[in-house]
Amino acid sequence: MEAIVPYLAFDGNAAEALTFYAKALEGKILFQQTFGESPMDSKPEDKGRIMHASFEAGDLKFMCSDSMPGHPISYGSNMSLSLSFKTLEGIEKTFAALSEGATITMPLQDTFWGARFGMLTDKYKINWMFNYDYPKK
Repeated sequence: MEAIVPYLAFDGNAAEALTFYAKALEGKILFQQTFGESPMDSKPEDKGRIMHASFEAGDLKFMCSDSMPGHPISYGSNMSLSLSFKTLEGIEKTFAALSEGATITMPLQDTFWGARFGMLTDKYKINWMFNYDYPKK
């Protein structure tokens, strides 16, 4: 079995979110197809919505789509994407990039468990956790 790959659902702004994540996470969109590009029947107003996309930034992988027409998104707080970093520079840079338009739930800070850690909910209502474990002495 391979790793679990998160699948994110958006409400009409998946393409915009993917472009933002590609820049903020220094990643790339591997695949992106709209409902209009697929063989599925769709209403004219839904043709530009993302039917399926995949994204990669280093070892981070996720897939996403816009919700199916007529199926609204219900955003929740029961899931976060947790990013682990190998350098302090990496965590600082990525936290700053994803902070654009975000709600910071915990600023980056040194913790009692020997890590630099922070949390935010980005402008697309996706929860992110950031962790850098300091080297053990």
